[in-house]
Amino acid sequence: MTKTPFQVSRWKLAHGRSLELGPRGVLMAIINVTPDSFSDGGRFIDAAAAVTAGRHALEQGAEILDVGGESTRPDAEPVTAEEEQARILPVIAGLARETDAIISVDTYRAETARLAVEAGAHIVNDVHGLQREPAIADVAAATGAGLCIMHTGRDRQKLDDVVEDQFHFLDRSLEIAARAGVARERIVLDPGFGFAKDADENLELMARFSELHRFGLPILVGTSRKRFIGAVTGRDAPARDVGTAATTALLRAAGAAIFRVHDVAINRDALVMADAMLAAKNSRRDMKP
Repeated sequence: MTKTPFQVSRWKLAHGRSLELGPRGVLMAIINVTPDSFSDGGRFIDAAAAVTAGRHALEQGAEILDVGGESTRPDAEPVTAEEEQARILPVIAGLARETDAIISVDTYRAETARLAVEAGAHIVNDVHGLQREPAIADVAAATGAGLCIMHTGRDRQKLDDVVEDQFHFLDRSLEIAARAGVARERIVLDPGFGFAKDADENLELMARFSELHRFGLPILVGTSRKRFIGAVTGRDAPARDVGTAATTALLRAAGAAIFRVHDVAINRDALVMADAMLAAKNSRRDMKP
């Protein structure tokens, strides 16, 4: 039997669902129900359009649909919890009703997370790493939701070393999760590409990605159309999907498990190629005496 170079684990999620991570890369499609997201704002502000987009992403190969109602770009206008919930809850309910998708809610608010899981979401994806509203960890523990904890450098003093800052921040986040009673088998980490990191820091984080496996947890990456890809390729956000696919293949080879993307089809092909290469490499290793 062919071995995998990655640790195989089963990510436990809400509503009795789970997802095997490790043997192949998993795609998480971005469904932004916002008027002002940096590359696709306004495309899916209507709930019906967002549900249709989710169905299309599943047909292209996504396994997770990540639904968000507040833009996380640096200069975005904040929205109220009520507005966020009005945007996303009908979409989550519609996706849960019309598909068998694994649904993620992209929020840092505990009450929004609770309502989203109640509406059918299986995963809570917090871009503030539980450190803006720590009660979101209590929601994950109470509902059994999968929890994606993201690193961010925003609104704080970072350490000089880009990887050491990952451990400095995420260790604190993991302590919050542990105190709330979130089981480690429900946690995935995200190094937060682009969140208060310049192009050089993002590239260094890619180059040193394997060091993040010291956490012993599956890792999700979200490089899609980020500014550092534009800094390297010279392309504007809507034209960065080829550059994104390159990072997907490279980070899969470095051990990333989940890939949060705008363009599912091109990243699916990148993952298929990366996984085929890894399988061939592993098979060759197995044949050695």
